[in-house]
Amino acid sequence: MSVVEHVREMAAAGLHSNVRLLSGLLLTMSGNNPELFSPSQKYQLLVYHADSLFHDKEYRNAVSKYTMALQQKKALSKTSKVRPSTGNAASTPQSQCLPSEIEVKYKMAECYTMLKQDKDAIAILDGIPSRQRTPKINMMLANLYKKAGQERSSVTSYKEVLRQCPLALDAILVKGAEVASMTINIIQSIPNLDWLSVWIKAYAFVHTGDNTRAINTICSLEKKSLLRDNVDLLGSLADLYFRAGDNKNSILKFEQAQMLDPYLIKGMDVYGYLLAREGRLEDVENLGCRLFNISDQHAEPWVVSGCHSFYSKRYSRALYLGAKAIQLNSNSVQALLLKGAALRNMGRVQEAIIHFREAIRLAPCRLDCYEGLIECYLASNSIREAMVMANNVYKTLGANAQTLTLLATVCLEDPVTQEKAKTLLDKALTQRPDYIKAVVKKAELLSREQKYEDGIALLRNALANQSDCVLHRILGDFLVAVNEYQEAMDQYSIALSLDPNDQKSLEGLQKMEKEESPTDATQEEDVDDMEGSGEEGDLEGSDSEAAQWADQEQCGLIHVVL
Repeated sequence: MSVVEHVREMAAAGLHSNVRLLSGLLLTMSGNNPELFSPSQKYQLLVYHADSLFHDKEYRNAVSKYTMALQQKKALSKTSKVRPSTGNAASTPQSQCLPSEIEVKYKMAECYTMLKQDKDAIAILDGIPSRQRTPKINMMLANLYKKAGQERSSVTSYKEVLRQCPLALDAILVKGAEVASMTINIIQSIPNLDWLSVWIKAYAFVHTGDNTRAINTICSLEKKSLLRDNVDLLGSLADLYFRAGDNKNSILKFEQAQMLDPYLIKGMDVYGYLLAREGRLEDVENLGCRLFNISDQHAEPWVVSGCHSFYSKRYSRALYLGAKAIQLNSNSVQALLLKGAALRNMGRVQEAIIHFREAIRLAPCRLDCYEGLIECYLASNSIREAMVMANNVYKTLGANAQTLTLLATVCLEDPVTQEKAKTLLDKALTQRPDYIKAVVKKAELLSREQKYEDGIALLRNALANQSDCVLHRILGDFLVAVNEYQEAMDQYSIALSLDPNDQKSLEGLQKMEKEESPTDATQEEDVDDMEGSGEEGDLEGSDSEAAQWADQEQCGLIHVVL
């Protein structure tokens, strides 16, 4: 057995560090004595050495060695064409065991993607003739084309994947109905796949933005005994409820999925965002710690920690964490939204707009991406651009409670379109009386019109079947306007119990507590009358001395600690 064959066996056994060391020594020897190894042996050594570098995540160095290997293979091919076979028995097994040139190019493309050089990855894979492309090459090409915005090329490559492997479900997830027909045609011929047509139908609805029908279809699958408690289905349901604006059910499904799989990472960024929005910052912090213990090489834990910082009003830290998440996964929509929101709140609106636009490109059916962009337009007084975007969303995603509310939000910014806003909000609330964003905007409109009784009725109705911090706080504001101070305090207290960090509720409660009732004023006068008595004076002196002693003791403790 030759030394190159020993290297090959170690590579097959996964002894990468050993391969790297030995192949490096042999390549140096070959450089000093070109006749030491045959061209095919040198090609093998270069490939095995590059593979070991790839395993050590030294991608740039690996690309360099793969390139040298391909040049060696090219020279080897020319030599074999010019020079006839010598009949050397030893060369025959070597030629049979040569690493695949196609595999080398795929590994190079993987290196380029890890280095964020997608154009170079596409170029190297495009150079492989179509007939020689394996399913994994077509899948990588499809994903790269999609990321680059080359939709037609990506669809072609996904179809090629499904032609070779009809049950490659991830290809269907990415492109839905455009490629699903290739799988549906073979379902009848395979046993135990009667559920797959329903699954494909569900994700076709997802791709068209029809969240309601997608939810209903996946629920019908999830209820089937054989697919009950499937983590992927629960995660999809949670994401769809989130897109539909049903945060309560979204959180519920995420919690179910997390209980079934304690190591679940996918979708946890959205879950963390929802918890942060509800003011459950301690839960968000715990979730972030748990995810970091699972893996810090995914975007999700960084996004969750970023959400904690954002809702704690630490926008610079949220910006850093969002950027770190994007560095790990440039396709993370939630990371782009986090960074965009942090930039917007820091006054860097134009930079925020870039991130929201990229999020829209990656997830054109997610309304929250458009909401972020429209908020940026409104923050920069670009009402016209906001109106154009809101109308496009309304036409693209259809007239549902969310799109109607988004359009109404922009209309509320212009006095000329106030009536239109009112009509849109009424339509939204007719479709979904419990949709919180629509209720909030309708309450804002009623407040402007000083129709406080109507606002109170609206908010009480919305709170009949749900409890939300913002709704309780706004109800408190309305009750103050009609002099219902005690109940207003109750509403502010409920709001703070739901979100202890809600500053507006805290300000409202403090303002109410400062309002003095006549009884309190009388009691204060009685106390003032008693201040002249000696006994009271002694008591006051005693309290003052105790307070002074306590302060001194506390200072002493601080000095001791220091």
